Amino acid sequence: MNFTNMDIISMKDFSRDMIDHILNVAEELEPVARGEKRSNIFSNVLLSLLFFEPSTRTRMSFESAIIRGGGNVLNLGSLEASSISKGETLADTIRVVEGYADAIVLRHPKEGAARMAAEYSSVPIINAGDGAGQHPTQTLLDLYTIKRESVLDGVKIAIAGDLKYGRTAHSLCYALSLYGAEINLVSPDSLQMPEEIVNDLRGQNINVYQTSVMEEVIEDIDVLYATRIQKERFPDVTEYEKVAASLKITPGLLDKAKIDLKVMHPLPRVNEIDASIDNTNHACYFKQSFYGVPVRMALLSLVMGRLK
Repeated sequence: MNFTNMDIISMKDFSRDMIDHILNVAEELEPVARGEKRSNIFSNVLLSLLFFEPSTRTRMSFESAIIRGGGNVLNLGSLEASSISKGETLADTIRVVEGYADAIVLRHPKEGAARMAAEYSSVPIINAGDGAGQHPTQTLLDLYTIKRESVLDGVKIAIAGDLKYGRTAHSLCYALSLYGAEINLVSPDSLQMPEEIVNDLRGQNINVYQTSVMEEVIEDIDVLYATRIQKERFPDVTEYEKVAASLKITPGLLDKAKIDLKVMHPLPRVNEIDASIDNTNHACYFKQSFYGVPVRMALLSLVMGRLK
């Protein structure tokens, strides 16, 4: 299985065998990601991070992955201090930066930006989120989290929150379809999963259930994946507050759940999860955030030909 020089743009580009291989390599590299073992797997590697949107976990986990493996990072920094502020196009930025680095991690507000960038780049482009489109490395770390903390094959999962605009939820649904998951989509009517994605899933014989009421699904699921409801999508703040309150994960809600239910969240959270859940066995979101390091380390090592 050869990943060398592969652009990482969309989960639709991955087969189950490819995903399984990445997750297996991530498990092998997890001690390196934790700092328990030393590695020079990225010796003489320079990774460029081009982030046109704010990021904490994605950016820093890529940095951690490269540095833990003995490589270095070239960071764009603030947009105001770059040539983008002078009107430089994304295509020109990519053609310049490819001369400085061995791979480029790109986050951009416009859907399709990563695929366009790949057309101009001679080094691998890794999509770190493109608008409301895809976020494949987040999905890979989500799958790794489910594999490590619950069960991946046939998992019963509820994905809750903003499913209309949430690129994390979009990518995750496509990936879970490869594992025969039972997918419960929980959202307000105005933020339901796009019909195209629901139809794609059902076309693959995936059981998909849609509701706006968390209590309808909480008793039967293995994993509850919460996402942030974006306040800016609501012209009326009162309507936002009603929706946010209805989907909040509380101790009372989890009293109805399986004892080994895992709660995940891509972070940052606002008020989707009551803080009292943080110290329970249900809470998995901080582990999930760490798992981004071995997963991105595995992906980079494969793309750069350091591992097969």
